[in-house]
Amino acid sequence: MIDIKHKIYFDHAATTPADKEVVQAMADFWSVKFGNPSSLHWAGQEAQSALIKARGQVAEFFGSLPQEIIFTSGATESDNLALRGVVLKAQQQRPNKAIHIITTKIEHHAILETAHSLEKQSIDATYLSVDKQGLVGLKDLEQAIRPETILVSVMYVNNEVGTIQPIVAIGELLAKINQERAQQKLPKIIFHTDAVQAINYLDCNVKTLGVDLLSLSGHKIYGPKGVGVLYVRQRTPLERIQDGGPQEYNLRAGTHNVLGIVGLAEAIKRIKNLELRIKDTEKLRDDLVEGVLKNISDCQLNGSREDRVLNNANFSFRGVEGESLLIALDQVGIAVSTGSACASRSLEPSHVLTAMGCTPDLAHSSLRLTLGKDNTQDEVGYFLQVLPEIIARLRKISGSR
Repeated sequence: MIDIKHKIYFDHAATTPADKEVVQAMADFWSVKFGNPSSLHWAGQEAQSALIKARGQVAEFFGSLPQEIIFTSGATESDNLALRGVVLKAQQQRPNKAIHIITTKIEHHAILETAHSLEKQSIDATYLSVDKQGLVGLKDLEQAIRPETILVSVMYVNNEVGTIQPIVAIGELLAKINQERAQQKLPKIIFHTDAVQAINYLDCNVKTLGVDLLSLSGHKIYGPKGVGVLYVRQRTPLERIQDGGPQEYNLRAGTHNVLGIVGLAEAIKRIKNLELRIKDTEKLRDDLVEGVLKNISDCQLNGSREDRVLNNANFSFRGVEGESLLIALDQVGIAVSTGSACASRSLEPSHVLTAMGCTPDLAHSSLRLTLGKDNTQDEVGYFLQVLPEIIARLRKISGSR
């Protein structure tokens, strides 16, 4: 075991530590308020009350109705329920009709792999390209829509490069198109966004965004793992994807994870109190970006400088293998990522960076840093102090310089 003097965590897009207040809110639900909310006795009613309160807290954050909040096991399940649920309902309502869905080439694997799976079931899918900044073009989206299109899924913030997609503009475009489609008696296009990386930092009022479906995960917002949400706008055609009991308005079977739901709701509630900490995080990120670009040659910032979530920095260092850089930084106590955590053990170059036009070599040299509300200036300073020597050493080993 390496004796690490500094332990610095710059991988908050992968997961976040649960806030102390979140842990405290959950404490009684391990063994004191342990009831199943489906039970009619006092223990069940106690759990049901907690469930109702939590649903209200989450709905308040999104500006939605409580009954539009569906609790899941996490964003992967929420994404699956969104895509598969819309397709299943369309197949039931319009049997033997062609079905087309649209997403992007830079989505999280929970979306991409689900779309690929649906293609094997004779569902047609279009994967929109992005520009060098990682942004989807509205004209590209509009041109991809067909009469048989029933779903558009575009992530709010990219988990690797932090690019913020024009979700409001997409919502407005689809609303206009859906008005025309209604007159033509074509099915409404449902709009879904994976908002996992946006919840902490951006406006997520669902009315403002114009979305029908929205996914989030508890452990990305200083809440517990194993719990998430799918917001489902009223009257959105959605079919359950697993059989079982009638929980979650008959959309998500299974005994409620009351413990996790309470923790998620507490984490959601606390986001409102983070405005000052968010400004601090943005300054730290800017200092980090400026320091890296100033002190390291042959490196680039991946993704948009302007349309970017405020805690994300993603670099490529020519002549350096990203995995080696990650290990070297880990040895001095700095936790970072070379891409999305779900794909960190893959030898394939980042699908996000390659979609943005990076060569495989440049994509393999990438490093993602995602700051959190508890990171400090001293931590950024330490990173900027040790990085040049590590880059120089790795380049020398590779024969790059």
